[in-house]
Amino acid sequence: MEPRIKLYDRAAWKRLRLEQLRREPFCVFCARSGRQVPATVCDHIQPHRGDESLFFDPENLQSVCKTCHDAIKQRFEKSGYEAGGDIHGIPFDPSHHWNARA
Repeated sequence: MEPRIKLYDRAAWKRLRLEQLRREPFCVFCARSGRQVPATVCDHIQPHRGDESLFFDPENLQSVCKTCHDAIKQRFEKSGYEAGGDIHGIPFDPSHHWNARA
């Protein structure tokens, strides 16, 4: 088993995950679109890549639904841009090229 996978088996992670989902029970990505969707995944904002200090840092966590975790978050990690936009089609990600000022 890969060492970083074992981090998810630790009791400390399980407590931290539950605490995060209690503190922030709705998906942060869905909330930006005005939807209130229950979060089921405790996501690392900055990928930890096995770094325990990032892995267990409560400031590096956000609550997301499984759909957003498996779609929006994965695309962001590959492209560097957060997917999605507001009702006018303006991308949420301030660093997206459509949001660049001339």
